[in-house]
Amino acid sequence: MAISNKLPEDLDEVDIIIAGGGTAGCIVAARLAAADPSLSILVIEGGTNNYNVPNVIHPALFTQNLLPGSKTAIFYQGNRAKQLANRDPVVPSGGILGGGSSINFMLYTRAQRMDFDSWKMPGWSTKELIPFLKKLETYHGPGTLDTHGTSGPVHISDGGFRCKRSEDDILQATAAMGYPEINDVQDLDSNDGFQRWLRTVSPEGRRQDTAHAYLHPLLQQPDKYPNLHVLVEHKVVRILFSPSSGETEPRAVGVEITPNPDYHATIIASQPKPKTQVIRARKLVVLSCGACGSPPTLERSGIGSAEVLKRAGVPVVVDLPGVGRDYQDHNLNLIPYRTNLKADETCDELVSGRLTHTQALEQGNPTLKWNGCDVASKVRPTEKEVDELGPEFRKKWDKDFKDKPNRPIMLIAFINSYFGDHSTVPLGGYMTTGIYTAYPYSRGHIHITGPNLTDPLDFDVGFFTDEGDVDIKKLVWAYKKQREIMRRTSMYRGEVASGHPRFAADSAAACVEFPVDSPNPLLLESVRSRLENTAIAPIGNGLVNGSGGVKDIPYTPEDDAAIEQYLRETTNTTWHSLGTCKMAPREELGVVDASLSVYGVKGLKIVDLSIPPENVAANTNNSAMVIGERGADIIARELGIAGWGV
Repeated sequence: MAISNKLPEDLDEVDIIIAGGGTAGCIVAARLAAADPSLSILVIEGGTNNYNVPNVIHPALFTQNLLPGSKTAIFYQGNRAKQLANRDPVVPSGGILGGGSSINFMLYTRAQRMDFDSWKMPGWSTKELIPFLKKLETYHGPGTLDTHGTSGPVHISDGGFRCKRSEDDILQATAAMGYPEINDVQDLDSNDGFQRWLRTVSPEGRRQDTAHAYLHPLLQQPDKYPNLHVLVEHKVVRILFSPSSGETEPRAVGVEITPNPDYHATIIASQPKPKTQVIRARKLVVLSCGACGSPPTLERSGIGSAEVLKRAGVPVVVDLPGVGRDYQDHNLNLIPYRTNLKADETCDELVSGRLTHTQALEQGNPTLKWNGCDVASKVRPTEKEVDELGPEFRKKWDKDFKDKPNRPIMLIAFINSYFGDHSTVPLGGYMTTGIYTAYPYSRGHIHITGPNLTDPLDFDVGFFTDEGDVDIKKLVWAYKKQREIMRRTSMYRGEVASGHPRFAADSAAACVEFPVDSPNPLLLESVRSRLENTAIAPIGNGLVNGSGGVKDIPYTPEDDAAIEQYLRETTNTTWHSLGTCKMAPREELGVVDASLSVYGVKGLKIVDLSIPPENVAANTNNSAMVIGERGADIIARELGIAGWGV
């Protein structure tokens, strides 16, 4: 079979079923198949095969995967949220083989050392995970190799293209703000600075998703790996359980699947009811549908809160109240600026569609290799800034951050592109900053409302529901910080007002716009002030102090209210969903133990981003990869695969 969108009639039982072909699922399948080709393994993926799909392999095309109507993403519809200006938030997740690693932003960002340690589970400390962090990667960046790998499947590089002019410009501005350039923020310890960021992109400029890096090389050798099978375009309805002789707990014995109507509409329409098939698993079922997909699959299977299952009309197999709770995501805002960058210094030609990917290939356009992000950071406020954010913020800061210098509160990234409707802005080069929280306090949930795949989900993203509004205060601080950095760059030509708060016209914080073909007047005035050593008058929203530096914008309480309203209207997912089937003791609402086994049943493990009990200060795909590597290790050791080792 190898890879197909149709299940062969003679394939009704395998050793291991991996329900979900996402980031971690592809790693588990490939590692186990490579270690023991005699194991029969079936990966079931709801999306399509991603092999050499242009939107996947060319980094600059990643935004196409997130557009409305995309078939490479699953769009989870959230409940209407009063605290989000009565919006119905949508959370996209990977909907193609490779999962999030096939459609994400490709920022190589690792968790901090204390992030893994905070999970407090045996086998999952940073010291124990470093071998797996190294195992997954071939690192082409700066820093030492103490924590980086040199022979893993996933290449980490700059992809062969950077915009040096804007990169240097940003870093001189961040230095002026007191933030150092750090050689390697991904060493698990560094913090509070900016780096020339690397990407999960090969030196040749190809995305390093886990399907291409791990799974496809094996699928291309069917004679060597005849027992590795991948079924695409099919959804897992539920996991099947059966009492096992001599066991007090039910055992997972297989799954029920159905064709994905997005790709099999004609077949499904000809049937009186959706066709389902059953596939048996002799040894193990591995659930890997992600933080938004694994909880509903468990609940449709009868594992979850008895109260939730009763409302949904699903018989209870195991009362496990932690399923679907504690949903977390890093809250993101994308903030656009006008610049004097040229067409070949941004991704705007490709993002806007003015240049097609075919044209770019024919031209050998190097920006195809680029995600547009050359500089990013992990940052913290000063003690003075903490005080300015109020007593509630100070209380949380003193408890969770002050004596933990390894913990940032925000990540800030600079992206050479405009992420909006290009027909609404003048032709030109744009810069967008992304600000996102490292450790949000807010929690949400995701649950089924009925027994079928077509039943809507009860999905509360939970953004900005924390006590004291500390999460939104973090973003207020980050909005001001990134704006000051941009104002100190030579490329800055003002704000794209539609992407900023609605400040009063007479406010010092009001958005401004400068001619693209003129220098940044804020910097010109700064130079003049230094030469004359005299105080100068305000220019637009820029004040320059007598010593010659660009002075921060003074924000009034009305300005702060405008920023907060803007955040409630625009804050969205960072596509970093996690925590909904957390690895913790059962009495602490855990769903899996340290071996990733689901409590109350046999033969079922979860290996995906639903298992982290605490958040990470990072874009989460690297954490998903290390979960996949560690999960494969746990399973291989339990199966007793000969010769297995990290």
